[in-house]
Amino acid sequence: MRRLAPLALALALAGCGTLPEPFYGNPGPVAARLAVPVAPILMIPPVAGGGPSAGAYAGALATALADDDVPSVAGPVDPANWRLLVTAVTADGEITPHYRVVGPDAKIYGQQNGAPVPSAVWQDRDTAALAQEAAQDATHLTALLTDIDARVQGANPNSLENRPARLFMRHVTGAPGDGDDVLALNMQRDLPGADDVLTTRADQADFTIDGRVKTSPQPGGQVLVEIDWDVFDINRRKIGQVTQLHALSPADIAPHWGDVAAAVASEAATGVQEVITNARLHKPPAPAS
Repeated sequence: MRRLAPLALALALAGCGTLPEPFYGNPGPVAARLAVPVAPILMIPPVAGGGPSAGAYAGALATALADDDVPSVAGPVDPANWRLLVTAVTADGEITPHYRVVGPDAKIYGQQNGAPVPSAVWQDRDTAALAQEAAQDATHLTALLTDIDARVQGANPNSLENRPARLFMRHVTGAPGDGDDVLALNMQRDLPGADDVLTTRADQADFTIDGRVKTSPQPGGQVLVEIDWDVFDINRRKIGQVTQLHALSPADIAPHWGDVAAAVASEAATGVQEVITNARLHKPPAPAS
C-alpha cells in the first residue's frame, strides 16, 4: 500500500463560535412546524423609553452581541424572528435597561436587567458611554441566550442535540485521473462516525462537504497536491476547512489514485469530523495549525 507523508493538516474553523443556535439559520420545513421555530437573526427594536438614545442604543447593542457571535440587527420587529426587547427604567437619576428575550410565538423566554447608567448619558446621546454599556450587558445577555438555546434545543426532538447529524458529501473537483470520483467515494466511506450519519440527499443534510484539488509541479519530478475540504452548515455557510498538502509522484495520482485516495480520505475525515464536532458543541474557533 502506498503510504502518504503528509506535510500539513490545517484546521481553519471559521465562524464556529459560541453561537446560540436559535439566533441563526434557516429553520427548514421540519423546524418551521415546531412551536418555537428557529429564527435566522435576533432583532433589536429601539429602546422603549430610551429618549434620544433609543435607536442608538439598539444599534450599539446589536454590534456588541454580534461581537459575541450572536447575529443581531437593530430595527423593526418581525414577528417571525426572535427579538430582544429593551425598556429604559428610570429611577434616582439613572436609567437601567431591562431586557426581554421574546420568541416567534410571543413567549418571553428570559429577562434580566442591565447595568444602570446616568440619565444624562441617554439624554445627551453619549455614544461612547452607550457602547460601553452595551458591551458590558452583551456579555451577560449572551449567557442568557445560550441558556435559552439549551432549553429550546433540548426540547426539540429534531435538534442536533437529540439526534445524529446528517452529512452529505457533495463532490470533489479538480483532481487528475480518477481522483474526483474515488476521493468522494472514500470520503463517503470514512465520514460517518458515532455522532453522525451519511445521507445521499442534499436537502436532508445538516452539514455538506465539498472537496477541491489543486496540483503544481515540484523539483525532482514530484507534484504538490493540495486538497481543501470545505464544510458548510445547513444554510450553506462555510463553518470550516481542512487542508491537506502532499508531495507525490505523478504516477501516484494518474490515471488512478488507488490506495492514495484511501489514505487521503482517512486522514481528511478525521479533520472534517473535528470541524463538525466543534460546530455542534459551539466551541470557539481553533487556531490554524
